[in-house]
Amino acid sequence: MPTQPPSSWEIRALEGVQATVGSVPGAVTAARAMSHFGEHALGWVAVAGVGAVVDRSRRRQWATAAIGAVGAHAASIVVKRIVRRPRPDDPAVAVGVSTPSKLSFPSSHATSTTAAAVLMGRLTGLPLPAVIVPPMLLSRLILGVHYPTDVLAGSALGAASAGAVLRFEKRRPEKRRPEKRRSEKKSGER
Repeated sequence: MPTQPPSSWEIRALEGVQATVGSVPGAVTAARAMSHFGEHALGWVAVAGVGAVVDRSRRRQWATAAIGAVGAHAASIVVKRIVRRPRPDDPAVAVGVSTPSKLSFPSSHATSTTAAAVLMGRLTGLPLPAVIVPPMLLSRLILGVHYPTDVLAGSALGAASAGAVLRFEKRRPEKRRPEKRRSEKKSGER
């Protein structure tokens, strides 16, 4: 499937982000750290793992959040291979980090981060999508590895993926822990 070249507004937007936010001291370093954290959704899997260890009563929900982030990442890879849009390659755009592929649309970081933020935000009651997603999207532009439409589409795909996980969870019956069933039997025997 042939891809369309990026529109000039996307190149100008990348230049503008890099010249403003990207020129703030520490911005590129922070963006690189976020890039490494979000690579293949591994940072989100680690956060969910810690959540499962610390919050044992909701271990299943933490596992679901990890699976949702990885599933969203996988969905973005499938779309990337269908669309095959190349990453930014313009002399005016500085690339600040290496990438595992040359494909740009959608941003897998935006996809998995949005899915993780929605799922973990729902689990914790914190406004994680509003706090975590915009910086991750912006970091991909600061580093010059995605166009604005890549991160927006990735975020939309991540939100849709999280929504699918939540719908699946609603339909799935809650498993009760074995020790709870045993204690219910004992109390019923008395």
